[in-house]
Amino acid sequence: MPRALLSVSDKTGLVDLARGLVDHGYEIVSTGGTARALTDAGLAVINVSDVTGFPEMMDGRVKTLHPKIHAGILARRDHSGDVAAAHAHGIELVEVVVVNLYPFAETAKKAGVAFDELIEQIDIGGPSLVRAAAKNFRDVLVVVDPRRYPDVLHELDRPSGPSLEFRFALAQDAIAYTGQYDTAIASALARFSIDRGQFVRSDSGSSAGAAGRIDLSLEKIRDLRYGENPHQRAAWYQIAQNGARGSISILQGKELSYTNLLDLDAAARIALEFTEPAAVVVKHTNPCGAATGASAADAYVRARDADPLAAFGGIVAVNRAIDAAAAEAIVSTFIEAVVAPDVEEAARPVLARKTNMRVIVADFGPLGDARRSHLVEEMRSTLAGVLVQTRDRVTEACHPWSPSSLPEGLRVATKRHPTDGEWEALRFAWRVCAHVKSNAVIFTDESRTLAIGAGQMSRVDAVHVAAAKARAANVSLTGSAAASDAFFPFRDGLDAVARAGATAVVQPGGSVRDAEVILAADEHGLAMVFTGRRHFRH
Repeated sequence: MPRALLSVSDKTGLVDLARGLVDHGYEIVSTGGTARALTDAGLAVINVSDVTGFPEMMDGRVKTLHPKIHAGILARRDHSGDVAAAHAHGIELVEVVVVNLYPFAETAKKAGVAFDELIEQIDIGGPSLVRAAAKNFRDVLVVVDPRRYPDVLHELDRPSGPSLEFRFALAQDAIAYTGQYDTAIASALARFSIDRGQFVRSDSGSSAGAAGRIDLSLEKIRDLRYGENPHQRAAWYQIAQNGARGSISILQGKELSYTNLLDLDAAARIALEFTEPAAVVVKHTNPCGAATGASAADAYVRARDADPLAAFGGIVAVNRAIDAAAAEAIVSTFIEAVVAPDVEEAARPVLARKTNMRVIVADFGPLGDARRSHLVEEMRSTLAGVLVQTRDRVTEACHPWSPSSLPEGLRVATKRHPTDGEWEALRFAWRVCAHVKSNAVIFTDESRTLAIGAGQMSRVDAVHVAAAKARAANVSLTGSAAASDAFFPFRDGLDAVARAGATAVVQPGGSVRDAEVILAADEHGLAMVFTGRRHFRH
């Protein structure tokens, strides 16, 4: 009777698979919790300890590491010496190996997980079983993914049994699976250091700064039609051990493009800066409008109307669930794609009226938590390799600014201090400006962008672009707040801001000519706040 060895951490579909194997004439060999689950379901199970003659020991650290298990998997059926050796030592051959591993990656994500707890989640026997079966894939089916269980039973129904192509595909999946597992272990352990004999997890900074290497395993989600241009090939990947794929659902619309994904990311980053209802419209990774409002619908309309010409064909992010009112507002405009943390049932048929519009639901929670923002790393390929940095968050603006409650590093640099309304407008402008491509200068009121000057070669140019856009839209910048993502190197940029109509400015400061710029602000009667922190975006 052929044998199947089952030992899984994820027991999804386990009982149905085991019953199917029994129906195909297999006897089941199993371990620990897997054996108990199968026995509880009324299935006959041979315990691994009855095969090896040794009990599970050392708190389960040693179970399957035995020649009577591994020789039964590794014996080549077309090698007479292998078969004779197995027979001589009373070793039963194993035809199917179903294994998934201890949940190391999930444990590593736990806040404050202890080093010893993490170490115990390093599976030893499981990867050995998987690699042995994958190595002998011509004779042994190796299954690591519960989604494959129905395929396995279907292939066993074939008159000639599972095809070589199917066996090889399972082996490829298995080797990739153990590779991802080892990568997750290497990445997690890289975050630990030893301090006075204790293992300390360095979550206060990025592994990019603490570790000598970063190991990644990327799993393709799908091919894209093309990259930024039709002649460029492109694909969408996830970091396999982070489980990112499960945090995004595509509800409707045409296939997402490379540029759609870049714009959705840019829009979501800005929306995540706000705890109040907020919406952002993005074009080519720059916001053309951002606003807060009383509701998702109100925020969207105000963001769209900040620059309605540019909003045509834009990408939208909303930091609230899209309800029916918000959906009606969104479909009243030609929008390419929208992302939100949820879409209410009543809103779905409304959005479905725009059949081509992509609607994406994403888990905004972890990325929106400023306390965890340092754990999110960004990578960019260059001619010289790969650059890695932690994600930029405007943490100094997480809470309202006021004269009595300023975060560390902020100071008023001018004679005139901001009014209450100006403090609110400056904070709003600062949160948005950080996400505009440098050099950036933007103008806002307390809750909406008025004009955006993005990606210019000088700050004076950025001001001129913003002012020109305001004139074209017949928007007054008089009494507005302005934000510059980095310091003004000369007073000319500040002079241009004042001429445009702003009465308050926020910028990092730190120029050798700060005194000259402060003097210019005082001459114009502006209130100017230094944050001590710049937010370039290249």
